[in-house]
Formats: sequence, C-alpha cells, structure tokens
Amino acid sequence: MRTAQQEIEERTKLAGNNKFELLLFHLGDAPASGQRELFGINVFKVREVLVMPAVTELANAHEHLMGVANIRGQIIPVINLPAVLGCQAKKGLSILMVTEFGRTVQAFAVEDVREIVRLEWDQVLPAEASHAGALITGIARLDGATANTRLAQVLDVEQILRNVMPVTHEELSREVVGDVLKLPVGSAILVADDSAVARSVIELGLNAMGAAFIMVKTGKEAWDRLQLIADEAKAEGKTVHDKIAVVLTDLEMPEMDGFTLTRLIKQDPRFKNIPVVIHSSLTGTTNENHVKSVGADAYVGKFAPRELATTIRKVLSA
Repeated sequence: MRTAQQEIEERTKLAGNNKFELLLFHLGDAPASGQRELFGINVFKVREVLVMPAVTELANAHEHLMGVANIRGQIIPVINLPAVLGCQAKKGLSILMVTEFGRTVQAFAVEDVREIVRLEWDQVLPAEASHAGALITGIARLDGATANTRLAQVLDVEQILRNVMPVTHEELSREVVGDVLKLPVGSAILVADDSAVARSVIELGLNAMGAAFIMVKTGKEAWDRLQLIADEAKAEGKTVHDKIAVVLTDLEMPEMDGFTLTRLIKQDPRFKNIPVVIHSSLTGTTNENHVKSVGADAYVGKFAPRELATTIRKVLSA
C-alpha cells in the first residue's frame, strides 16, 4: 500500500511533465440547462474528502458561507460551492472537500465526488478562449481531443475565496513593497498567471514598485512571448536578459504549467540566466523542493506582496 507521502511525490513528478490530476465532482443542476455538469479542482489542493460533518452557522456571514466545521480539532470555514456557481443541489450537500493552499485551509460542500482523472495541461482550454465565466480558469477535455469528449470546468478557487471570504490585506503601497525597483533600462518582468484575481493583485504590487511588466495568462503564452522577445533582441544586437529581468510564474495553468515553463527556460541557453520566481497558492515542502529541482530561483506564496517584493529584489541582486 502506498503512503500519503508516496502519492504526493508521484503527483509532483506528474507536474514536472506538464501533467496533473483533477478531482471531478457535481454541484447539482446548472441554472440554464438543468444538467448536472462536471467541475474539477487540482488534487494537489485537496487535503481530504469526507462525509458532511455538523456545520455551525455563523451570524452575519456571507450568504454562501454555510458556517464552520470542527474537523480533526481544526475549525474550518465551509463554503456552499453550488450556491457560489448558481447550481441547485437537488440531492443535497453530502460531501465536503477540505482544501489547503495559499497558507489557508477551507472546505467546499458539493453534491457528490465522481473520480480522479490524470490529464496533461494542454487538455485544458484557457477560460478566455472557452468564454467561461469569472469563476472558471479553464475547460478540461477529459478524453483528449475526441469528438465526444467529456468536459469539466476547472474552478478558480482563489477568486471564489476572494468573493466569499474577502480578507483585509496590507495596502499595496510603497511602504509595503519598498522603494522603486530599479530594473535595467528597457527591461521588464514577465508574469504568467491564469487567475484574474491573482493577476490584478500582482499588477497592483508591481505598479507600487514602479516596475515595468508584461502580463500573460498561461505558461505557453509566456514561452511563446519569450521566443518573440528573443528574436527582437537578436535583431537589436541584444540578449533576452536585456529585455526580461525576471520571470514570475504560477504553477497551475492551462496548456503549460509553471514547472514545465521553468524547465524549458532553464534548459535553453538563451534564457537560462533569467531568474525565475514561482508564485503559487500550492504551498508545502514537497512543492517547494520540486520547484528547486526544475531550476527555479525562488518560490513565494500568493497574496503576500511584501514577501514577493523582497523575493524579486533578492533574485535580481543575485
């Protein structure tokens, strides 16, 4: 029998090959069609799945926050996920998914959990390309590119949490992020993140630092942009490093994940000297060790502007 640590290590190896595992679940009837659509979340974010425990309702809480549950001695907020997505759970909310990422623990009530599927990131179409809503980061083609493939909507959990449990963060000011970041003249920070809320927070932080940046939504888009910048730099008699000072990338992204992007950058003689900072909600020792194995220069958790500013300065000075 495999241990929990062995399972984590196996999933980490998948990430290094642009693959991941998606936990599929139902939320009930969709508001328009009445169909029971499939939704998914990266298994790396899920700590455990259990039968719905007793939930204590909180006074004056958000309408989609059911309350809190005592799970193994930890008081965890419980979010009504069907309600957030506008679905009607006719079978009731019988299952709880406990998730852990971005240094927070929360639970999502769902109608039922179906299965875990192993996919490649290029099987996930970005949300913008698929015309998905603000709470979806992509559409997963579960059976590859076949004509009748099943589809699952990959949730933007960061955006959902921001909507249901808004947190008062440090104001993104010069006092928080420090003095103006002095990048080489003509260079910028290349940022890749598929989450709209993450991109907006990063943008506010980099603006507060006075740093020029280029924002893209997937690892593949970042890789393609680097190719174009390399051609431009060569035509100008410069190097890519003259134009891109740092690459800041998320880990989970449609088409190409951050692990794969980092490995490609570090294996390419044109790009290998550009510092790469992983900026992810997938925290934990195993993830951070794997980040080092693919050659990233640093790892920082999301929504910590002071830490991000310090990390960017550190890799630039190195």
